[in-house]
Amino acid sequence: MIPRLPLMAIGFALTASIVGNAQEPNFSPLFNGKDLTHFKAEVSKEFWRAEDGVLVGENNASLKENYLWTEKSYGDFVLEFDVRWKGTTARGVDTGVEMRSPKIQLQLGVSGSLRVDMSGSFYTGGKPAYPEEGQAKEAKTLMRPEGEWNTFRIQAKGNTFTCWINGKKASEYTDSKFSGSAPIGLQIHGNVVMKCEYRNLRLAEL
Repeated sequence: MIPRLPLMAIGFALTASIVGNAQEPNFSPLFNGKDLTHFKAEVSKEFWRAEDGVLVGENNASLKENYLWTEKSYGDFVLEFDVRWKGTTARGVDTGVEMRSPKIQLQLGVSGSLRVDMSGSFYTGGKPAYPEEGQAKEAKTLMRPEGEWNTFRIQAKGNTFTCWINGKKASEYTDSKFSGSAPIGLQIHGNVVMKCEYRNLRLAEL
């Protein structure tokens, strides 16, 4: 005989399910897996390409910096994606996700200024460039080995920026300075031999 759950317990379960679903934002694909639709492709096509459902970013011969910018500007949003990279030099890979105006970035890979992996930390360009309260100090324990896919989730909501790595909260930074809407950009750092790959990019406006 299957035991019957009390009506109150069933009600709590249904309520929790409804609330949980309501909290998840309405995502739409940002990258279609085929081309650079939704991005300002003309100035970046030398550096970025779609390959087997993956968005690949790679330096050109002159090692110039490039950002693949979205065509649209965003204020409050949630962005999710899988990313992987493998350093080809001692300096490693230096990429990241740029957002808002003035610009704030979620670092992925090795910081060009600090020469250490700052993945999951927020870069402000100020002093210090990586505020301690915005650093992902446990990122190494949350991330899979170099060359494997890691899932990142970034939320920009009001004055607060939050990052999750593989489902675990990694960092959070609050600063009213970075309040303006702007395109979102994926970075290839200059003067670094590097290749990064993104897939399953999806975005929800809040």
